[in-house]
Amino acid sequence: MTPRVLIVDDDPLIRELLHNYLQQEGYDVHCATTAEQAEVHLASSPVDLVMLDIRLPGKDGLTLTRELRVRSEVGIILITGRNDDIDRIVGLECGADDYVIKPLNPRELVSRAKNLIRRVRHAQTQVPAAPAQRQSLKHFSHWALDTDRRRLIDRDGGETLLTHGEYQLLCVFLRNSGHTLSRDQLMDQIRNREWVPNDRSIDVLVGRLRRKLHDDPAEPQLIITIHGAGYLFSASVAAA
Repeated sequence: MTPRVLIVDDDPLIRELLHNYLQQEGYDVHCATTAEQAEVHLASSPVDLVMLDIRLPGKDGLTLTRELRVRSEVGIILITGRNDDIDRIVGLECGADDYVIKPLNPRELVSRAKNLIRRVRHAQTQVPAAPAQRQSLKHFSHWALDTDRRRLIDRDGGETLLTHGEYQLLCVFLRNSGHTLSRDQLMDQIRNREWVPNDRSIDVLVGRLRRKLHDDPAEPQLIITIHGAGYLFSASVAAA
């Protein structure tokens, strides 16, 4: 099925550039100029990926990102006009999967879009297996991680889909359970060509993981902050 992309940007030149380039690459591309228009479109026509400008008239892109992530696992790439850590950190904290900075490199953006759509579709199309059939579970505390489907499973069988960054970070913690890892060590292990984290984005991902693991940030039991050193994942890990 042809990947569906929604571009949300109030700049007509950016919309036209992205629309034409993605369409040439075989994507089914739709455009909106405001967050409100995007919501109307998404209500009637689900998409695989939203490319979303942070600075929009009316409701801004960060607010829309936060609202989308509450109810959907759609891929979200934020577009920002400033090389500003604050925008990127807040965007990741709101639930974005990736970000790009203007001026845009269309080839890079298509590469990021292709990889993100593949991950989103893979997660959405996997058929849940019965617990006895799962072959790729890692158990810790009251949780299990399904590494094939990138989902957290709670003790009642409820599932939570992890974003790519959250999944990578949790895998690093599981591989290094009981050891304190500095932010530099964490960055070295989750860095890839699609997304280069910094020390503050590591803190954001830790915060997001804690929320999904119901790990109280005031008194965390699973991901413990070791002041001046980094983070310690305290739970023991067992494979299925």
